[in-house]
Amino acid sequence: MKDILEARLREGLDATHVEVIDESHLHAGHAGAKDGGGHFRAVIVSDRFAGLNRVKAQQLVFSVVEEWMGREIHALSMKTFTPDRWSKESQ
Repeated sequence: MKDILEARLREGLDATHVEVIDESHLHAGHAGAKDGGGHFRAVIVSDRFAGLNRVKAQQLVFSVVEEWMGREIHALSMKTFTPDRWSKESQ
């Protein structure tokens, strides 16, 4: 699922960098894990976040994976960056 999620985010957001970490093993026994939904953390870099506040950027990400939410994905935490901001943050 991790690789599929990375590909979906990259394609759906025209992202220049996507890193997804599967943290499902940290939530064993959690209600969402019991139903099979994974817990993921993502870093996403895309020009499409330009001019968006954090909430709007996250809403854009969720719109790309909305059919997976509550099923394949129980939880998705994320950090979103424009390429310029990512360049400054990653130095």
